[in-house]
Amino acid sequence: MGSNGGDQKVEDPAQLEMQKLVMDAFRIFDHENNDTVDMREVGTIIRSLGCFPTEGELNDMIAEVEEDEPTGYVRYERFEPMMTRVLMDKSRYRPEPEDRIIKAFEVLDIDGKGYLTPDELQKALTTEGESFTNEEMEEMMSAAVDQDKQVVYYRDFAPLMLLEES
Repeated sequence: MGSNGGDQKVEDPAQLEMQKLVMDAFRIFDHENNDTVDMREVGTIIRSLGCFPTEGELNDMIAEVEEDEPTGYVRYERFEPMMTRVLMDKSRYRPEPEDRIIKAFEVLDIDGKGYLTPDELQKALTTEGESFTNEEMEEMMSAAVDQDKQVVYYRDFAPLMLLEES
């Protein structure tokens, strides 16, 4: 996936590290080992690298790496430069801090109970803004809902939504 020939400029170590991260993440989803991934996996790859674009931004990224004649697959040689550029811009696509996540839950918790019912949370996340898919809702609910009380204690759940910085 590219060698550093004598006529190429030497890249800085931070960029080389980003390129390695991108390559490693891409390879996980390159099931055919042919330097391509299914277009539907691009969002998962991007999020696994710690970037959380909106659906609109994600669609723009996909359009940038898509072939002129769409095949349903993205080639590494098109994905890597875009993703490295995104990763080098550390201020974009970062997850929200915990206090903002809690404030968002508090807006939904009209009665100030400190929790939301699964129905309240699902309604908010599937009818407002960028809707969650059924799969995303199932995954979130399995982690969010307190199994004993069958409610979402959002102050306990918010830290789980944060990305661990390495």
